[in-house]
Order: sequence, then structure tokens, then C-alpha cells
Amino acid sequence: MTAFNFSTTGSEVVAALADRVTGKTFAEKPLVVITGASHGGLGAHTALCLAAANPAEIILLGRSEEKVSPVMKEISSISPSTIVRFIKIDLLSCASVRAAAAEINASVSKIDVLVNNAGIMGVKFSLTPENVESQLGANHIGHFLLTNLLVPKLEASGGGARIVNVASAMYQLSPVMFDNYNFSDGKTYNAWEAYGQSKTANILFAVALAEKLEKKGIKSYSLHPGVIHTKGLSEVDQEAWPIVGALFESKKLEMPKEKTIGQGCATTLAAALDPALGGKYTNLGSSQ
Repeated sequence: MTAFNFSTTGSEVVAALADRVTGKTFAEKPLVVITGASHGGLGAHTALCLAAANPAEIILLGRSEEKVSPVMKEISSISPSTIVRFIKIDLLSCASVRAAAAEINASVSKIDVLVNNAGIMGVKFSLTPENVESQLGANHIGHFLLTNLLVPKLEASGGGARIVNVASAMYQLSPVMFDNYNFSDGKTYNAWEAYGQSKTANILFAVALAEKLEKKGIKSYSLHPGVIHTKGLSEVDQEAWPIVGALFESKKLEMPKEKTIGQGCATTLAAALDPALGGKYTNLGSSQ
């Protein structure tokens, strides 16, 4: 396996594995779908690094075309031959997820890489239209539905397709509370335990996908990108910040280390591209 580590950047991963993007390893140049690609975020930086190796097509999914449009323009500047498209999705709404999946399925013959990157973190308690706590709804349920609806197109890749779930080391803060995932309708809600629950769900989902789809040649991974200061942090409930340190301390856990956005997307890109990657959960520098 290519020697990547904690300090490796996304650009370095793509440069080292460029053959995977130019079509020399995949049967042809890959088509990549990325959720959560707003300008300044991890998904956007992942797409921009990937563009340097000229993939066939990048489909960016998000709630706001206005926030994704600058990323699309930059991708086109980096790689004029790459088709880049925006498709609207609200992962809090199963109806929106179904509509986005239908649009993708109607417009592509196959998908080579699906990066489930989008997410919300540390927000005030609320429920999705399907009556699920919002962080579990957006971070897991929405991606669960999207992935299952796109599996036929991943199968059509002909073997070697990848599903990448961007999880977090904060999964340690909570298991999936199957009997009380809505925190007694908010009465016992802790924003960080809710986030941890959603990240645990991401990891369990990746493991289940790996086992279910292995015979079809599809690999599935989850990963911890690191603690990264992106624009998404501005959405965190400010009342939740003082709680997170105390929660880690009470559980005798070590706080995850910070990374730059370039280092963070390196883990995503390694999971998407590295043919020798082992394990189902990865954090560059260690793999499980």
C-alpha cells in the first residue's frame, strides 16, 4: 500500500494514485458522486483534489446550488474535460433523497465512487419529517437511503466501485441507541452524543455494505478525517461547544487531533482510490 500518513494531503494522494483516476486502473475514467460539496467544505476540497487527475464526471450533491457553484467553476478550471453537475438534495428529507437518486439514476450508466460526505454536527434538537433525530437523519438515514438507491449503478461499474462514508472518531461518544435514538423526544438530548450515534451508524453501515456487496466487487469504507475547521463548524450550536470536552473527559477518551482540510480529505481520497487499502474503517496512519 502506498505510504500515506497523518500529514499526507489530498493532492498527494491523487498524485500518487493518478492512474486510478485517468482510467488506467478503472476500466475507464471514473464517475464520482459526492454529497456535501459546499464551497470551503471537506467535500468540495475532495472534489477539487480529484479534479487534478481529470476524472470523467463529478456529480456534487447539496442543499444549495449557490454554495456549490464556485466549486463547480473551479473544477472546470482545473479539468475542462471533466463533466461537473449539481443535483439538489436535502438529506433530512427522504422524499428529497429519492428525487436526487432518481435524477442520478436516469442520467448515468454507472457510478464508480460514491462519497457520503455531507453531515450536520452539534445542532439543537429537531426531528426530520420521518420523525428521526436530525443528526441521525441527515448523517445516516439520508445516506443509507441514497446508497441503497444507487447500488445498481455501482454494480454497473463492473467491479471495483467504492462507497466511502465520512464518519468520525467521535463515534466513541455514543453507540446507536436503537431503543431511544430520539433521546426521549429531546428530553435527554445531548448534541454530541447524538452526533456520535450518527457516526457509529455510518461505521456499522459501511461494515454491513462491505459484507453484503463484496461478492459484487464493491468495496465499502468509513473513515475519520480528523478535526477540521471548515465553514460547517459555524452551524454548531454555540451552547454545545463547552460540553464536548467534558464529555470526552468523562468517558476517558482522547480528543481527536486537528488536521488541515487538505490533510482531512486525504483520508477520503485514499479510501476512494487506494487499491491496496485494507480494513473497513480508516484513519490515515492506522487502519482497522
